[in-house]
Amino acid sequence: MSQDTKKEIAGKAKSGGGVTRRTILTTAVASLGTVMAKRSAEGAEESALPVKNSTDERRIVSELGQRSPFETPRRLVGNLLPGSVSNTPLQDLNGFITPSDLHYESHNSGIPNIDPDKYTLRIDGLVERPMTLTLKDLKQFPEQTKVRYLECSGNGIRAFAGMLPELTPAEIDGMVSTSVWTGTFFSSLLEAVKPKAEVTWFRAEGHDGDWVQSIPMDERWNDSLIAWGQNGEALRPEQGYPARLLLAGHPGPPNVKWLSRIEFNSGALPEGVARSFSARFGAKSVILYPAYPNVLSQPGELVISGLAWSGRGKIMRVDISTDGGHIWEPAEMQQPALPFCQTRFRYRWNWDGGEALLMSRATDETGDVQISPEAARSARQENKEIRHYYANIRAWAVAADGAVTFGLS
Repeated sequence: MSQDTKKEIAGKAKSGGGVTRRTILTTAVASLGTVMAKRSAEGAEESALPVKNSTDERRIVSELGQRSPFETPRRLVGNLLPGSVSNTPLQDLNGFITPSDLHYESHNSGIPNIDPDKYTLRIDGLVERPMTLTLKDLKQFPEQTKVRYLECSGNGIRAFAGMLPELTPAEIDGMVSTSVWTGTFFSSLLEAVKPKAEVTWFRAEGHDGDWVQSIPMDERWNDSLIAWGQNGEALRPEQGYPARLLLAGHPGPPNVKWLSRIEFNSGALPEGVARSFSARFGAKSVILYPAYPNVLSQPGELVISGLAWSGRGKIMRVDISTDGGHIWEPAEMQQPALPFCQTRFRYRWNWDGGEALLMSRATDETGDVQISPEAARSARQENKEIRHYYANIRAWAVAADGAVTFGLS
């Protein structure tokens, strides 16, 4: 009890007011409440102050947002030459949309610097109405937005040839990315120029050296775009600014960047580039965790996660094996699962601390199932024209000490 409270009780006793047990209790409670209120106010004042620690630095608003300094994903860069590549760090990302600055690259002669006000797209050949369109003209057509993955035809070669235990997901499958693309439907341009009846192929060329691709007309064009937007902004220069071809489900090469001309004709280019053309990537998947260089700290439950995709449409399911393919169980599919788009999967696994061989196997809406490495090699022996498209199952070996390495050899 405080000195002020004691004086108040003594004063009441001298004045004849009497001191009762109730008086003492009431006065003490009131005094205690005052003390608690004072301490509460002091605590509130202290809590309003910013929490300070060794890393507490503040920035004000800015014209361009930045990642946290603790988040530093980077593309895996190949040779520093005009014709080179850089891979998406798949294992460092969340969800299935790839940030624009981490989308994989593949160039033949470097990245051109094109003024959008001077850009043109020429459409000619066997058409009734040849056209030369500016970027502004392209944007006069109805605007469409699609979520699509894009994959280099050589993606995954390290899972088929040149395999090493010390390979990361980015080194194996980093030449695949998914973006939200905006542009004009290719079919809208077909309606505008009106290709003649004898047209069976068209060729696309862009500002990438002498890179020209010949593409059959009997493919799916309803969902293909002349794209000028990516993830809510203009295309990045590495992705074909100011406009590129984006074909639904097709491999990377015919998706010509910095598109400058489309020519319709009655056959493929004489150099036979159609030989390696394929509009049908099969179902593919890759486990991103656990993978090299992860080390599992202790036995117990963990979540196996990864990405699956298919050039034939939507991924319907992914199965997981933890014993090298003897037993398969379905993974949980993260929604939304969209056609021609990467899809996340998850599987809860109780690691017992022993050796394990982790595999994922994707199935798409056409019923195509990701094939074994043995089946992939057999297909290449039977058809020598197959030069790309490494869709075979990937595997990760878990050692008893928890170290994870690429499991195929």
